Amino acid sequence: MASISHYTLPRPVFTEPAKLLIVVSPYYKEISEAQLAGARAEIEAAGCTHETVEVPGALEIPTAIRIAYRQADYDGFVALGCVIRGETTHYDTVCNDSSRAIQLLGLEGACIGNGILTVENTEQAVVRADAQGQNKGGGAAAAALHLIALTRQFKPAPKGIGFKAGGNAS
Repeated sequence: MASISHYTLPRPVFTEPAKLLIVVSPYYKEISEAQLAGARAEIEAAGCTHETVEVPGALEIPTAIRIAYRQADYDGFVALGCVIRGETTHYDTVCNDSSRAIQLLGLEGACIGNGILTVENTEQAVVRADAQGQNKGGGAAAAALHLIALTRQFKPAPKGIGFKAGGNAS
């Protein structure tokens, strides 16, 4: 079967740079470093800024984003980590719960690019994390940037106070 190509949206353009927080679990350090390289490059190519915090594992990523979303001033977030299937059902729990929590935060209005890899083995993770390959870290950053741009596009217009001038007064 032939490979289907993937369409990538053009990088959004910002009149005012966005500030993103990258939340990464370095549980698999080599994988997370590759993801970080891709995410940082994408954010910087868009003319935006970023900071990075580390958490112990994929389950802590949504909690860290929630804390920053409520208590700090970031326009968006990039979630990076890797979950490799093991011998127990813990893999399913971590994948499902971290993904669901990130989705719920997004529905609250947080602009999040989810780059938590869920793979069967280390080889799959390496291919997906490589900034010169599938670049899933860069893809997660791009997703966050697109959501930030969309949020700014739909930002409500400021409402005036008082009466409208120029109307017919009787």
